[in-house]
Amino acid sequence: MKIALDAMGGDHAPGVNLEGARDILAENSGIESILLTGPADQLRKAAAECGLTDPRAVFIEAPEVVGMEESGAKALRRKKKSSISIAADLVKNGEAQALVSAGNTGAAVAAATVKLRLLKGVQRAGIASPMPNEFGVCNLLDAGANPEAKPSHLLDYAIMGSVYAREVLKVADPKVGIMSNGEEEEKGTAFTKETLILLKHLVEQGNAPFTLRGNVEGHDLFQTQLDVCLCDGFTGNIVLKSCEATAKAMSKWMKEEFKKNPVRIAGALLGKGAFKAVKDRTNYESYGGSPLLGVNGIVIIAHGGSSALAIKNALKMSAEALKHEVNPKIEEAIATITLPYPT
Repeated sequence: MKIALDAMGGDHAPGVNLEGARDILAENSGIESILLTGPADQLRKAAAECGLTDPRAVFIEAPEVVGMEESGAKALRRKKKSSISIAADLVKNGEAQALVSAGNTGAAVAAATVKLRLLKGVQRAGIASPMPNEFGVCNLLDAGANPEAKPSHLLDYAIMGSVYAREVLKVADPKVGIMSNGEEEEKGTAFTKETLILLKHLVEQGNAPFTLRGNVEGHDLFQTQLDVCLCDGFTGNIVLKSCEATAKAMSKWMKEEFKKNPVRIAGALLGKGAFKAVKDRTNYESYGGSPLLGVNGIVIIAHGGSSALAIKNALKMSAEALKHEVNPKIEEAIATITLPYPT
């Protein structure tokens, strides 16, 4: 398998990207090559500094970079030789089968959607962001690709998220819920109510590749056996960033409180292993990135602040998705839908 890596994407590019590529190549002999896009001379220098000498690391010239603050769609039109655009071209032309980027999310989504196109039957692509909970991982879908979603888009997300959970995460019977302000069917907006009607119809047809939980609330992300939580990209992005900020704040507050007296410091030392285990479980670096489901190619969007470990795991995630042939199985599942989409 060949993976295109946007080497200039992210807050700490290109260093962490090259280190992540170095580490995954060292442990995964199944990767034929990683195609690193960016200013080739700069990448070669950075590779030498971090010890990336594996011949499977190939440098592809891409002289332009899309900044994190730029409008994704506009930058894609202006900067046709950017590292993210060239990486998407590699997948489009069949020179790579997967794309990983920690850069501008808007640019990554635009490049993937415009250049790779959507899978047959899919209306909109969606970002599935993993959220750790008591039972494993719940994928929040969509987490930012489609802010103004329609109920029919969420129907597709339910199917795509379930296929991903079953094939890659090995969940035998994925559980799907709709983010709302209450579990009762009469709760929610017209949007969530219409989404629930569509999902219930699919279940009644016997074509649903999931078990429907109905409406769920924010706490269910962490406390309920839930594998896919559906929402529009506007809501999902707010939820995701709020959870990330809360985790960081809690970690900071805990450290401040433990340092207030010697007894607490001693207690912190005794519980160091437990604290580390919780941190690892909630750290986005452990998951690597979020798959952009629905595009004709494997695309993993990593966090802008990704470390080398996060990039390594994002590359690993892309390899797993390729191995399990997620996209053909999504197309097969989407093809079973016979419900008329609402206007």
